[in-house]
Amino acid sequence: MQKITPCLWYDGQAKEAAEHYVAIFGGDSRIGDITYYGEEAPDKTGSVLTVDFRLAGQDFIGLNGGPQFPFTEAISLSVDCADQAEVDRFWAALSEGGEEGPCGWVKDKFGVSWQVVPNELQRLVTGPDKERAQRVVKAMLGMGKLDVQALRDA
Repeated sequence: MQKITPCLWYDGQAKEAAEHYVAIFGGDSRIGDITYYGEEAPDKTGSVLTVDFRLAGQDFIGLNGGPQFPFTEAISLSVDCADQAEVDRFWAALSEGGEEGPCGWVKDKFGVSWQVVPNELQRLVTGPDKERAQRVVKAMLGMGKLDVQALRDA
C-alpha cells in the first residue's frame, strides 16, 4: 500500500473518469473498490461516492463531491514518456475533449491538468552544458506538445 494516495474531486464523473484513464494507461491500471452514497444523502442515494483506481501502478481515489471545487492548474499529474510515440499517444488521449496547453500541458475533458513529458527532458535541462539547457528550456516554452527531437537539437 502506498503512503500517499491522491484524491481527485469530481462533480459526479469519478467513475467515468477512472474508466477513461484506465483505458488510456492500460498495463498496471484498473478500477478497484467503488462506494455509493446511502440514505444519508437522499438526493444522491445509490450514486457513486468514491472510486479507487490505479494508473500505471499509482493508486488514486476519485470522489464525487459536487461542483464546489473544480480542478485548476494549481496541481497537475505528470506522465513520464519513454519516447515521442508515447508523448504523441498520451497527448492525443488526454487532450481529447479537453484543451491543449503550452509546454507539454493538457487539460482533459474532466478538467484535470496533465504534463506529458519525455523522460529525457530532465537530463537535457540539468546537464553540465548550461547554455544548452537554456536553449532546451527556451525551445520547450515555445511548444504545445513536446517534440523530443527538437528538444535534443536545441
